[in-house]
Amino acid sequence: MSTSHTELPLTLPVIDLDVFRGDPETPEAALECRKAADALIEYGALVVKDSRVSESDNEAFLDLMENYFAQPEDVLKKDERPQWGYQVGVTLEKTEKPKCKSDESCLHIIERLEPSERPLDLTGHEADAKCRFFYRMGQKPPYETEFPSLNMSNVEPQGFPAWKSTMETWGQSMKNAVEGVAEMAALGLGLEPDRFTSAGLYGPHLLAPTSSDLNKFGQKNSILAGFHSDLNFLNSGKRIAVKVPAGRYLLVQAGKQLEHLSGGLIQAGYHEVVVNDATISALGHGESANARDTSLDSDFKHVLLALEF
Repeated sequence: MSTSHTELPLTLPVIDLDVFRGDPETPEAALECRKAADALIEYGALVVKDSRVSESDNEAFLDLMENYFAQPEDVLKKDERPQWGYQVGVTLEKTEKPKCKSDESCLHIIERLEPSERPLDLTGHEADAKCRFFYRMGQKPPYETEFPSLNMSNVEPQGFPAWKSTMETWGQSMKNAVEGVAEMAALGLGLEPDRFTSAGLYGPHLLAPTSSDLNKFGQKNSILAGFHSDLNFLNSGKRIAVKVPAGRYLLVQAGKQLEHLSGGLIQAGYHEVVVNDATISALGHGESANARDTSLDSDFKHVLLALEF
């Protein structure tokens, strides 16, 4: 039975990157490429299976982020770089305002949704209750750039000797996966495999973990990250609470660059991060020892934004 825009599955398509990496010339690989392109067109997101992803690397990264964001605000503030538009280093909670609070085109999208499908009301929401850290994974361009704020040196916080190695290891895993998906999507659309990856060769490719203090913002319907384009809300106009299978899987979402490069064929998805019943249940079961939610909200890859899971 075909899936219509009014009858969407509750799970996203799973794309096997290992099949493509094994031999991109096989019919099986071509099928996965078409699936990748179709998934991005239909949902604006997909789940990718990549055997190179290491659970231990992920755990090391999460542990590092939890320890980092648990520091006092005055310590974190040393890693702010507002003069560079927060494009490297930390952005503290209550700094960033969601685009959809004031952007007319986004507000019109919300108005057109069924009431049950709309995000939480942003009327009284001032700024997001999240901290974020931007760590560049990009390759420095071999020419003088007109956008120095996108090519600043990374901030390395004091007191974390494994910072760079941990960030680079996990960031490279994500970068590898996203580049693989970008190549598969290009082939699935009938383009050259490097159509998207070459366009983003010297992009900043930001690894951007976020964290929210649920001791302060743990009430139901607290908005941690207001509605914006960049998961749980896809281009079908239906809210889907996305869950990624356990193991070597990552969630990839289309973003604005891909929307522009595809001429609007692939739409950037909208999403919000809020405290819901599942969050409160997890806290009640002690699943977060320090009541701090750390997620891999990663505006990652200059062409294919963003990679999250």
